[in-house]
Amino acid sequence: MRGLYLITNDDPIEQLHSKLDAALATGHIQILQYRRKKTPLTQQPEEIASIKAICDRYAVPFVINDNIELAAQFGLGVHLGQSDGEIQDAKEKLPQGVIIGKTCSSSLEFAEKAVRDGATYVAFGAIYSTLTKPEAGCIGIEILKQARQRFALPICAIGGLSVENSKDVIEAGADLCAVITDVLAQDINHVAARVNAWAAQFNTELK
Repeated sequence: MRGLYLITNDDPIEQLHSKLDAALATGHIQILQYRRKKTPLTQQPEEIASIKAICDRYAVPFVINDNIELAAQFGLGVHLGQSDGEIQDAKEKLPQGVIIGKTCSSSLEFAEKAVRDGATYVAFGAIYSTLTKPEAGCIGIEILKQARQRFALPICAIGGLSVENSKDVIEAGADLCAVITDVLAQDINHVAARVNAWAAQFNTELK
């Protein structure tokens, strides 16, 4: 589990479908997360079903942001914030073996609990300031270095990440870089190129 972790944005759904198809076709998306804050909850199942079909086509793991019940409805994994439910609850309601990620902000103590509870990965951020979640502030990369020394499971960095600033983040210990804007704000004709640029960053670090 190493590479680019893509999170959906709030583009019109058909436009998002096109961008996701271009991104996933590269073969370089490790996980896709459904996060649509402007879509009413009643409309989300229809969107999830349509995006799941794209993920299934390219065999990309698909997880739902924050909502265990919605993830259970589709037999999918989930990414949980600190106030969005417990890992144990997710493990009881979701199929065995699905991805369960946990936001740990800048806390190694939160991460230790997530590891004990059985998280698939732990996420730290916002690494850099981001317009997607401006209230998150920015914590920098030192926490990634500390987490890398302490934990064996995958570490996900999130917040303000771009191809251009990713080298230090990956070197600090991030296995996964979670992004929205850096890929999905691109014109449809440039989405694949941006994903490939991310893949090159990880490949460079692996050599």
